Amino acid sequence: MSSVAVRNFGCRANQAEAFAWADALQARGLTLEESAGRSDVVLVNSCTLTGRADRDVRKLIRTVGRENPAARVVVTGCYAERAPEELASLANVVAVLGTNDKDRVVETVAGLARVSPRVAPYGTAAETAAFRARAYLKVQDGCDNRCAFCVIPALRGPSVSVPPGEAAASARDLAARGFREIVLAGIHLASYGRDLRPRLSLLDLLREIGEAAKPARLRLSSLDPALVDDALIDHLAADDAICRHFHLSLQHASERVLGEMGRPGGSRSHEELLSRLASRVPDTALGADIIVGFPGETDDDFKELEALIEDSALTYVHVFPFSPRPATLAWDRPRVADGVVTARAKALRRLSAEKGFRFRERFLDRELEAVVIRNSDRGAEVLTGNDIKVAVPRSPAPRRERVWVRIGRVLPLATEGEVVG
Repeated sequence: MSSVAVRNFGCRANQAEAFAWADALQARGLTLEESAGRSDVVLVNSCTLTGRADRDVRKLIRTVGRENPAARVVVTGCYAERAPEELASLANVVAVLGTNDKDRVVETVAGLARVSPRVAPYGTAAETAAFRARAYLKVQDGCDNRCAFCVIPALRGPSVSVPPGEAAASARDLAARGFREIVLAGIHLASYGRDLRPRLSLLDLLREIGEAAKPARLRLSSLDPALVDDALIDHLAADDAICRHFHLSLQHASERVLGEMGRPGGSRSHEELLSRLASRVPDTALGADIIVGFPGETDDDFKELEALIEDSALTYVHVFPFSPRPATLAWDRPRVADGVVTARAKALRRLSAEKGFRFRERFLDRELEAVVIRNSDRGAEVLTGNDIKVAVPRSPAPRRERVWVRIGRVLPLATEGEVVG
């Protein structure tokens, strides 16, 4: 039987796409192979949000070429849309499918793997678990914003939402197949439903999909703070099936820098939103995407950003040094010196680690609900609803199942505990 390895870069929308392709390829009779070095075909879902993302994609493809010269590499995703010729020139790449050609991914990979056109039974729980312990469901794509740093709207197009009935049916199917956590993904998830007629919202989707997903819990991907209102917060607080983990695309704290980015907000509005989430949804993990070194960022701007992260209810941040992207408004603006950007990014990552440690310490000796994401003779790992990965000696439940875990030890770089039910 022919095999395919799936490699994914970037956002949770990309992860949801890769999850769906893996399912469809298994249904075509292919075997999912964890090692790209042993696979007949390697499917790469690329990201081009930053220059580093581009480099990581190229590095993977070159590594596959060295370790598995016979492998055929198919590249799709945003990098494939932006620079198809660049990727096609790399050894072992036999097909490049941009964002507008993603509906051809399964047929292309299946054809290269030379599998028969027969349709096998849907991937079994054991087969699917080889790719993901949690299910990813893309309910929205594209973005109507035009942030000065971001090339993705030009590559993905305007916001498009999956009708709520269709999304609910998919969630029901995933839960029936044994998944106990479903991650709702989108390029701009908070804008869900604005393109539908009648116009809907993310809150409408959550009301529709919540019952269908049971007994699985739901985890939300990144949210635009400008679109998180009190009604949505009330629902997040009231629905125990939604993971207590919310990630916000804050990007910065300085109102001036945010204005240059083409985004609303500032320290005061960000702090107010984070405080409302923390007070209304106790024990929640609150994360944020942060860009450091955006053109024109001054020492005072950075100090304001650092103060927001330190003083707010944030429990961690993902830090991205500014990366100029072709065809964006900030592409040719004068840049902050590389050494300054590096130092600022390092300081914020250190602060994030400290806040994450303090957050995890709050749960010492407490019991939290979790999903088993790894289980072997060498030990297991579970993920709590509020985003704490806990190493445990063993789990009596298999991957994907929900368990209760007691936090027994909190270290700077790890959390340890035991499954208690």
